[in-house]
Amino acid sequence: MGLVLDSSVIVSAERQTLPVSALLEGLRERHGASPIILSAISVVELEHGIYRARSTQQKERRRIYLDEVFSTIPAAPFTDEIARLVARIDAESRQAGKAIPFADLLIGGTALHLGYSLATGNRRHFAMIPNLDVLPV
Repeated sequence: MGLVLDSSVIVSAERQTLPVSALLEGLRERHGASPIILSAISVVELEHGIYRARSTQQKERRRIYLDEVFSTIPAAPFTDEIARLVARIDAESRQAGKAIPFADLLIGGTALHLGYSLATGNRRHFAMIPNLDVLPV
């Protein structure tokens, strides 16, 4: 089974100055997952973080780190099939009185559609997605 990385995993690794290779090695040791991918939605979130950097130095550091992430970890595209799945999950969750943040819903829907587990530092939101295997990091 594969593993989709939530943006929180990459953000945490970047803040710890953890090399991408060490991040992937640690994930494989703990979860035995192969392949390891991102969702296209995480790419949006991570790129957004570059533009919100507080300084030029922070912006450059994030750009360098994310360039390595994006050249090493492939991103799954957001497809019509994922969109339909997410629409159903969102409607059912809201009817049950649960509101899942939209970006998390899109990332979780990507993992669910692919039959992959999801690694995150934010279990709370992803745990609301039925049948999603959520792995804390």
